Amino acid sequence: MFRSAPRHRRFALIAQLVAVVLAIGAAVTVVAEERHEPSDRLTADEAAAPLVAGPPSASPSSSPSARVAASPSAPPLLRMPGAVPSAGSGRFDHDDRSGPVLGRAGELRRYRVAVESGSNEDAAAFAQAVQVALTGPGSWVDSGRLRLQQVPGDAPRDFTVYLATARTAGRMCAAGGVDIRVDGRPYTSCRAPGQVIVNLDRWRLSVPHYVSARVPLSVYRTYVVNHEVGHQLGHHHERCPGAGRPAPVMMQQTLFLNGCRANPWPYVDGRRYAGPAL
Repeated sequence: MFRSAPRHRRFALIAQLVAVVLAIGAAVTVVAEERHEPSDRLTADEAAAPLVAGPPSASPSSSPSARVAASPSAPPLLRMPGAVPSAGSGRFDHDDRSGPVLGRAGELRRYRVAVESGSNEDAAAFAQAVQVALTGPGSWVDSGRLRLQQVPGDAPRDFTVYLATARTAGRMCAAGGVDIRVDGRPYTSCRAPGQVIVNLDRWRLSVPHYVSARVPLSVYRTYVVNHEVGHQLGHHHERCPGAGRPAPVMMQQTLFLNGCRANPWPYVDGRRYAGPAL
């Protein structure tokens, strides 16, 4: 009787130690699973990635537009909130700064940047977005035969990039021989002689098929600048080269993708990327 009592206590102590070890092991397992769980989930940008093409040789850190489009900490901005002014004053405020020369060689073409008064947009901010689009990597200057530079509003220039309300854009494009209406309303952007005209509606709201595919607004903005500047440089509309492939920048991505993936760049992997002529 006196010997069995200590043995019973030893068995109880061993059982308690085993229970403690098992509990610690279970807690470690739960913590490990919680640490690995995020790696099995796609972020909003990763989920959208198959729908957005870009220059594979460019890392996200090398391009400001890529940094905006691929933020790992927040879902992509698809469109700007709030109402968009449908009409402005018809007068334009110019960004009076000079920009760096973009591109390493070739003909230098100078451009200025202007924003319609009453559009509630800042000329300097718009100029910066235009510069990002035209810098690349992947922009027109990657040809090695072209350089671009922003100049002040009163300086000699080859063309002007305008940000205009829908009504003003419609009027300016019509004067240049381009009808940008869809269902009777000014919808797209355009190029008129010496004028790259970006529709404020598209700049702030993107387009429905981009939004539904969760393509970031920054990608659309880069596309529309490179598309219309491409017209200014003499390029014409192109078609989707095949389902699942990147859309050529000269494809009318504002209207459709036709099975292609959104792509804002004319150069991919350092080579001109184009589709069949429209």
